[in-house]
Amino acid sequence: MNVLGYRYVTVTEHSMEMVDFLENKLGIPNGREETADNQGGVFTAGDSQLEFWRKSDCMPESVMLQLIVDDADEFAEFASARGIKLDGPMFEQGEKIYALTAPDGMPLTIHSAAD
Repeated sequence: MNVLGYRYVTVTEHSMEMVDFLENKLGIPNGREETADNQGGVFTAGDSQLEFWRKSDCMPESVMLQLIVDDADEFAEFASARGIKLDGPMFEQGEKIYALTAPDGMPLTIHSAAD
Protein backbone atom coordinates (compact mmCIF):
# COMPACT_ATOMS: atom_id res chain seq x y z
CA MET A 1 0.00 0.00 0.00
CA ASN A 2 1.83 3.06 -1.26
CA VAL A 3 0.93 6.70 -1.82
CA LEU A 4 2.30 7.55 -5.26
CA GLY A 5 1.33 11.19 -5.41
CA TYR A 6 -1.10 13.93 -4.45
CA ARG A 7 -3.51 16.19 -6.29
CA TYR A 8 -4.57 19.43 -4.69
CA VAL A 9 -7.65 20.78 -6.46
CA THR A 10 -9.27 24.16 -5.94
CA VAL A 11 -12.25 25.65 -7.77
CA THR A 12 -12.87 29.37 -7.18
CA GLU A 13 -13.64 32.57 -9.01
CA HIS A 14 -9.96 33.51 -8.53
CA SER A 15 -8.34 30.33 -9.82
CA MET A 16 -7.19 31.95 -13.05
CA GLU A 17 -5.04 34.33 -11.00
CA MET A 18 -3.23 31.29 -9.57
CA VAL A 19 -2.90 29.78 -13.05
CA ASP A 20 -1.37 33.02 -14.32
CA PHE A 21 0.94 33.24 -11.29
CA LEU A 22 2.24 29.67 -11.59
CA GLU A 23 2.48 29.67 -15.38
CA ASN A 24 3.63 33.18 -16.22
CA LYS A 25 5.35 34.42 -13.05
CA LEU A 26 6.98 31.20 -11.80
CA GLY A 27 7.39 29.57 -15.22
CA ILE A 28 5.74 26.25 -14.34
CA PRO A 29 4.25 24.62 -17.46
CA ASN A 30 0.46 24.38 -17.55
CA GLY A 31 -0.53 20.92 -18.76
CA ARG A 32 -4.14 21.90 -19.50
CA GLU A 33 -5.37 23.87 -22.45
CA GLU A 34 -8.14 26.32 -21.72
CA THR A 35 -11.54 26.00 -23.34
CA ALA A 36 -14.40 28.47 -23.11
CA ASP A 37 -16.35 26.30 -20.64
CA ASN A 38 -13.46 24.72 -18.72
CA GLN A 39 -10.82 27.21 -17.67
CA GLY A 40 -7.96 26.28 -15.41
CA GLY A 41 -4.58 24.76 -15.03
CA VAL A 42 -2.86 21.51 -14.14
CA PHE A 43 0.70 21.77 -12.87
CA THR A 44 2.49 18.43 -12.55
CA ALA A 45 5.60 17.47 -10.60
CA GLY A 46 6.39 13.75 -10.58
CA ASP A 47 3.18 11.94 -9.68
CA SER A 48 1.67 15.02 -7.99
CA GLN A 49 -0.45 17.83 -9.36
CA LEU A 50 -1.83 21.21 -8.46
CA GLU A 51 -5.14 21.89 -10.21
CA PHE A 52 -6.91 25.24 -10.34
CA TRP A 53 -10.30 25.58 -12.03
CA ARG A 54 -12.61 28.52 -12.52
CA LYS A 55 -15.92 28.21 -10.68
CA SER A 56 -18.84 27.57 -13.05
CA ASP A 57 -22.34 26.10 -13.09
CA CYS A 58 -20.90 22.61 -13.56
CA MET A 59 -17.97 23.13 -11.14
CA PRO A 60 -19.03 24.55 -7.75
CA GLU A 61 -16.52 26.28 -5.51
CA SER A 62 -14.50 23.73 -3.54
CA VAL A 63 -11.10 22.58 -2.33
CA MET A 64 -10.17 18.88 -2.48
CA LEU A 65 -7.22 16.65 -1.76
CA GLN A 66 -6.76 13.51 -3.85
CA LEU A 67 -4.39 10.72 -2.85
CA ILE A 68 -2.97 8.72 -5.75
CA VAL A 69 -2.22 5.20 -4.48
CA ASP A 70 -1.12 1.90 -5.96
CA ASP A 71 -4.25 0.04 -4.78
CA ALA A 72 -7.37 2.03 -3.83
CA ASP A 73 -9.17 -1.07 -2.51
CA GLU A 74 -6.33 -1.90 -0.14
CA PHE A 75 -6.06 1.71 1.02
CA ALA A 76 -9.84 1.94 1.55
CA GLU A 77 -9.83 -1.32 3.53
CA PHE A 78 -6.99 0.00 5.71
CA ALA A 79 -8.85 3.29 6.37
CA SER A 80 -12.18 1.55 6.97
CA ALA A 81 -10.58 -0.77 9.56
CA ARG A 82 -9.63 2.40 11.45
CA GLY A 83 -13.21 3.67 11.57
CA ILE A 84 -13.18 5.96 8.52
CA LYS A 85 -16.42 5.97 6.53
CA LEU A 86 -15.77 5.84 2.79
CA ASP A 87 -18.05 5.98 -0.23
CA GLY A 88 -17.22 3.94 -3.30
CA PRO A 89 -15.70 2.61 -5.27
CA MET A 90 -16.63 4.82 -8.19
CA PHE A 91 -15.04 4.61 -11.62
CA GLU A 92 -14.11 7.70 -13.66
CA GLN A 93 -11.55 8.35 -16.38
CA GLY A 94 -9.83 4.98 -15.88
CA GLU A 95 -9.52 5.39 -12.12
CA LYS A 96 -11.08 3.60 -9.15
CA ILE A 97 -12.05 6.21 -6.54
CA TYR A 98 -13.15 6.17 -2.90
CA ALA A 99 -14.39 9.36 -1.21
CA LEU A 100 -14.35 10.55 2.38
CA THR A 101 -14.36 13.74 4.40
CA ALA A 102 -11.24 14.72 6.35
CA PRO A 103 -11.61 15.88 9.98
CA ASP A 104 -11.40 19.53 8.89
CA GLY A 105 -14.30 19.02 6.45
CA MET A 106 -12.16 18.87 3.31
CA PRO A 107 -13.33 16.38 0.69
CA LEU A 108 -10.65 13.76 0.13
CA THR A 109 -10.57 11.06 -2.52
CA ILE A 110 -8.38 7.98 -2.94
CA HIS A 111 -7.50 7.06 -6.55
CA SER A 112 -5.77 4.17 -8.28
CA ALA A 113 -5.85 2.82 -11.79
CA ALA A 114 -9.06 0.88 -12.46
CA ASP A 115 -8.54 -2.84 -12.73
